[in-house]
Amino acid sequence: MTIFFEMLSADHIHLRCPGNMGLLGALVQIFFPHKPKTAKYAGNWKPGARQPWSYRFQKWILSNTYLTKNMQVLVYGEWLNQTPNVKAFFTASYSEKDKVEIPKRKYDLPLRFLFVGSLSPGKQPVYALALVAELIKRGFPSELHVYGEGPEREKLNETAKELGMERQLFLHGNQPSEAVKEAYAKSHFLILPSKSEGWPKVVAEAMWWGVIPIATPVSCVPWMLDSGKRGVLLQVDLDSDVQKVQEHLLDKAKLKIMAAEAATWSRNYTLERFDAEIKKLL
Repeated sequence: MTIFFEMLSADHIHLRCPGNMGLLGALVQIFFPHKPKTAKYAGNWKPGARQPWSYRFQKWILSNTYLTKNMQVLVYGEWLNQTPNVKAFFTASYSEKDKVEIPKRKYDLPLRFLFVGSLSPGKQPVYALALVAELIKRGFPSELHVYGEGPEREKLNETAKELGMERQLFLHGNQPSEAVKEAYAKSHFLILPSKSEGWPKVVAEAMWWGVIPIATPVSCVPWMLDSGKRGVLLQVDLDSDVQKVQEHLLDKAKLKIMAAEAATWSRNYTLERFDAEIKKLL
């Protein structure tokens, strides 16, 4: 009842989904068809994606224009065959003032790979380590720099010992944003073999600095990478993934073009543009 009365007195209703409160809000907003509404779906909007039933239920309610009226639903990525109220949106990390010159990379050895995020099974940091280890075996001296903390930290250390990579793995832990910016500027590639994402901010941030993302095709990642033109899409099959990355490493001219296109795309999505788009919605 509290949600109902708050919506009754509101000029504009905004929901954040998926989540428990988002689910309740999505149900209650049905009783206010004439009020202007927005919803940010912060998870994976990809049609047919394997998700909990409550997530799928929220997506169904929000995109059902019979039940949900006068609402714009903001989702990550562009998807075919969506209802008219579903609108592609984005999240921003950097401002116009952050548009400094991108470091010129020669892609000389050793290569510097970066992992940024929680060290959790869902992000698969151990797979990132295995991929770099295999590239080293194939004659590409490399380092993996990891920024973040989580339950997989010990497993990373153990795997590094098994693979003989103690000197090539650098665990930096949680660091402030300025330190992460410096890490992007020094790196060649970002690896994110994640099982699930909404808007993967680290991919967009890496692209901003001309770092080429190597990521799984979850959520809107294929859209962000233009189906592989602005980065490398993983299959999470070590042999095929290493082979694909190796092919890219042998073409430095293509890598430079890919990095430039990644930065150009990412630098479209600034905090200033984000604020302007929010004002349009309201």
